[in-house]
Amino acid sequence: MDLNRELAAATWTKSTRSGSNGGECIEVAKLSGGRHAVRDSKNTTSPALIFTALAWTTFINGIRTGDFDW
Repeated sequence: MDLNRELAAATWTKSTRSGSNGGECIEVAKLSGGRHAVRDSKNTTSPALIFTALAWTTFINGIRTGDFDW
């Protein structure tokens, strides 16, 4: 499937950390081949970031182990 069509047909999930006050927020969608897309929920027509399956798994594992904690 063409990536643009796949993104248009994707089911986007808003971050559970997003507030109801309209603050910064992202949405994530699962794509074919284990890839994931991330976009700005306030500007859904802006380009999405596409992560390979390996990059996504590495990112999620980094979150879980605190690699991105400030």
